[in-house]
Amino acid sequence: MSEKKATREAYGEALAEFGGQYDIIVLDADLSKSTKTDTFKKKYPERFINCGIAEGNMMAVAAGIASTGKIVFASTFAMFAAGRAFEQIRNSIAYPGLNVKIGATHAGISIGEDGASHQSVEDISLMRTIPNMVVISPADAFESRGAVLAAIKHNGPVYLRFGRLAVPYINDSSYKFELGKGVTLREGSDITIIATGLMVKQALDAGEVLAGEGINARVINIHTIKPIDKEIIIKVARETGAIVTAEEHSIYGGLGSAVAEVISENCPVKMKRVGINDKFGKSGKPLPLLEEYGLTAENIAVNARKLLNK
Repeated sequence: MSEKKATREAYGEALAEFGGQYDIIVLDADLSKSTKTDTFKKKYPERFINCGIAEGNMMAVAAGIASTGKIVFASTFAMFAAGRAFEQIRNSIAYPGLNVKIGATHAGISIGEDGASHQSVEDISLMRTIPNMVVISPADAFESRGAVLAAIKHNGPVYLRFGRLAVPYINDSSYKFELGKGVTLREGSDITIIATGLMVKQALDAGEVLAGEGINARVINIHTIKPIDKEIIIKVARETGAIVTAEEHSIYGGLGSAVAEVISENCPVKMKRVGINDKFGKSGKPLPLLEEYGLTAENIAVNARKLLNK
């Protein structure tokens, strides 16, 4: 097993794998080599449709096919799915509660050189406000596979958020994905770090850094942003009294906002959100961009220290 794999690659592999068990239809907006749906296309060409560079129309086509009882995956970059096709997703897919799964790849600033126009840091916020929509942000390849299977089994619309950048494994082949359930990756009693997507690995690394300073940090992976696991969030708030969230997304409307909503209504504690702070992305190599925007273990640790010293 290689040390890293992009979640978009795992997505494509999962579609091809589960295509044998389930009668799924896959649509793409002329980006199948990038979204990795071409893996499914090569195996099941009769169940693949290239809708061209017309994302809104693709979502409407997906809705039409789903209305016949089929499970449909519609894929493109997150910016074009959540952004360009928002109205069709809202009105044609979510409003009637159709069985369409939106496979959104190249999310966040780690898409790199394509720059701000393609770097979606608002998509979680947009999708989680839509009634009936499930929102999933996997942390690694194994979790991505589990998320695809969970989406197939879930009756209704699902937004799946995948990245371009190859990321380290945090799970193994025995991992069992459970929709709507947070995962405790590290125990701790002083503070909790709640992360999603590629920031889960950074949260674990931050936990190690803080441990070296005598700070015992609990680390939670929230892969399902909606419905969010309120129970685990309230539990860690009560037991550790401080929370830092970390996401490759705007701090407005994403994981941090979702966690803040839960604790403010149920168990108010000190909190800090680590993410994109009301800025657009820019063109550059993925890792330097993540560093520039503070999406690192070091910055998570810095914010944890500040919170504990308040």
